[in-house]
Amino acid sequence: MAGTSALEAKNRSLVQASFDRWKNGAGGPFELLAPEAEWTIVGSSPLSKTYRGRQEFLDEVIGPFNARLERPLVPTVRGLYADGEMVIILFDGSASAKDGQPYRNTYTWYFRMRDGKAVEVVAFFDTKVFDELWTRVPAKP
Repeated sequence: MAGTSALEAKNRSLVQASFDRWKNGAGGPFELLAPEAEWTIVGSSPLSKTYRGRQEFLDEVIGPFNARLERPLVPTVRGLYADGEMVIILFDGSASAKDGQPYRNTYTWYFRMRDGKAVEVVAFFDTKVFDELWTRVPAKP
C-alpha cells in the first residue's frame, strides 16, 4: 500500500502546513477548501448543519465568528492523523472576544482530501461555548 502511505503523508502535510500558517497569522485551513466543499458542524447549535460550498461556510460562519473576536483564534495542535484521504486533527483554539472575555474551545475536524483540497469537513467542538460567544458578542460594533 505504498500509494496509500504517500497519499496519507501528502494530505497530512497539507493540513499541518495550513495549521502552521494559521498559528503564525499567515493563512489557515480554510484555504484548503475546494469551492464546492461541504462543511458540517455537528451538534445542537443553530449553526449546526451542512454548509454547501466554501463561500457559504465562510460567509455564514467564519466571517461572523472572526468579527466577534478582538484577536484571531490561535490553534494548538494536539494530534494529527491520516487514513487514506481522511485527515483528522485535534486542536485547542483560543482567542480574545471583543467584549474582553477569553474564548477557548477544543476541536476535532475530519478533512476528506481529494487532489490536494478538502472536499468535505466534519467539525466537532463544544457548540455551547461557541453559541455563548455568538449570542454574547455582536458581529458588528
